[in-house]
Amino acid sequence: MHGGQIIQSLSGFYDVKTDNKIYRTRARGNFRKQKISPLVGDWVEFESQAENEGYILKIDERRNQLVRPPLANIDQAVVVTACVQPDFSTNLLDRQLVTLEEKQIKPIIYFTKGDLVDEKQQPAFEEKVAGYRKIGYEVYLDWQAFDDEAIKKLESDFANQLTIFMGQTGAGKSTLLNHIDPNLALQTGEVSTALNRGKHTTRKVALFPVGNGLVADTPGFSSYTVFEMQLEDLKGLFPEIANIGLNCRFRECLHINEPNCAVKKAVQDGEIMQSRYDNYVQFFNTIKAQKPDYQRKGYTKKRGK
Repeated sequence: MHGGQIIQSLSGFYDVKTDNKIYRTRARGNFRKQKISPLVGDWVEFESQAENEGYILKIDERRNQLVRPPLANIDQAVVVTACVQPDFSTNLLDRQLVTLEEKQIKPIIYFTKGDLVDEKQQPAFEEKVAGYRKIGYEVYLDWQAFDDEAIKKLESDFANQLTIFMGQTGAGKSTLLNHIDPNLALQTGEVSTALNRGKHTTRKVALFPVGNGLVADTPGFSSYTVFEMQLEDLKGLFPEIANIGLNCRFRECLHINEPNCAVKKAVQDGEIMQSRYDNYVQFFNTIKAQKPDYQRKGYTKKRGK
């Protein structure tokens, strides 16, 4: 019996790294019966059946996990966000941040393609960056493409951490990783002009040793459609809303229609970004309208449950 961490998933095979070796493994059939899939980042126990092969027998308890991208036991996430090409969306960024907050994963926001922003538009982006920094997020924005000083500072954050790179396709995740470590030689692709979305260029999920830690580049995605959190939990996933919400008249205030709401007053006073509050309200209404799990496609509710 051996123990290690899954560092790559590809076509049903899982590469597991032990202290001094990498094994190519497959999951036992009982995982399929239990509808459990091993994820990159999982700590597992496996049985070796050849020099470099084996079968996964047990998956240790996960600290957290994501479905898109499919990873487990993540410490922090670099949310790569393009200023342009594809167009910047506060809605998409806040969806990503809410997802990370819910999973207790530290977000780091990295804006790319700042060199393509018109000088007249730069103050608006700087205002947005200041707003996210005020919340407490670490944010990178440079008007020079992949500034060396910023790259070195970002790499220093990787030590002893499992870091994922996520963001809209075409935002520059693979290109950013190539600047951090050229040896990775990750494939990059151009943005599809017709769709204003990037072509999917990353075809596997894998962890790479970088900056005394592990980083992941993952298949790109263009949208989030389903929120996993409960309606009443959403307000706690916006740090500034959670903090200022303590001053609301009603303890259970949801900051929508309630009177004497400190959050709505903070929005009016400019203490909370209008875009953040607007996105909070939209997410609130989206969650409220979502079907329960048992009504979603592919889920059959068992009788008596």
